[in-house]
Amino acid sequence: MDPKDLHTRLTSGDRSALARAITLVESTRADEQALAHDLLDLCGSVPGTRRIGITGPPGVGKSTLIDALGMHLIGNGHRVAVLAIDPSSGRSGGSILGDKTRMERLGAHPSAFVRPTASGGTLGGVARRTREAMLLCEAAGYDHIVVETVGVGQSELDVDRMTDLNVLLTLAGAGDELQGIKRGIMESADLIAVTKADGDNAPRANAARMDLRHAVQLLPARHHGGRPEVLCVSASTGAGIAQLAGAIGALHARLAEGGHVARRRAEQGRWWLHQAVGEGLLELFRNDPRVTEAYPALEADVLSGRTTPFRAAQRLLALFRTAS
Repeated sequence: MDPKDLHTRLTSGDRSALARAITLVESTRADEQALAHDLLDLCGSVPGTRRIGITGPPGVGKSTLIDALGMHLIGNGHRVAVLAIDPSSGRSGGSILGDKTRMERLGAHPSAFVRPTASGGTLGGVARRTREAMLLCEAAGYDHIVVETVGVGQSELDVDRMTDLNVLLTLAGAGDELQGIKRGIMESADLIAVTKADGDNAPRANAARMDLRHAVQLLPARHHGGRPEVLCVSASTGAGIAQLAGAIGALHARLAEGGHVARRRAEQGRWWLHQAVGEGLLELFRNDPRVTEAYPALEADVLSGRTTPFRAAQRLLALFRTAS
């Protein structure tokens, strides 16, 4: 696989090349990782793109709303890529990867690209190589990159370290104002949308919107100095979708004009540098011959109670330091 050839096909609009490129950066093989780094070097930075995180609890309707929002954006001349993160089983390691089935229109549209990815046990709501996949989508000409998180709860914050703004989806009846001012995921929201605001649920959704509007005033301001606007939307009827798209566009334009997007991406790059160093050190540790030789015996000592996990870890780290 030649990175230059793959990059040429990728930037020419070959969707299969984009899918293959994402598979390459997700690979854990050392030889393919070297090719992936060469490919990412060729991609560089693409100006004018919008990186949008969509997060919220399971069952809030993230995939269905992204389908409606994506089709609205395409109707206004944009190209949309969706990176949908699916939870992996803690027992089997497998994932259903079913989010795409709720994006029937986007999945079939030539101006959209939908890529389900297993979280692979990575915490924080995203997958191990979501950021790299996002860069590849931008190089392929998609100007709106949507990251749909797993939906694990209030500590799902890694998406805030790779997007320009985040949309938090919530349901009516999810909690009172005290719930609304809890720290964690609420502090990472730039916009909040109360979903499924249709039929008999519409009055409850409007009441929840009013509660959240009061609650967010008690939260610390975001990095750009603002607090999230709260909207009501319905993916099934389309109500509020245009308003949500307009709010995303207006907020992103304001952040870009004020220099917040550039500063945020630079700060995110520094954070991902730290992450990459940590991943590299862990990989070196796991592959060190002295560590791999001593690990089974120390693991058996921990299982039998002959030593503590902390003492065993200290011995392994001492071997690693000696080897290096």
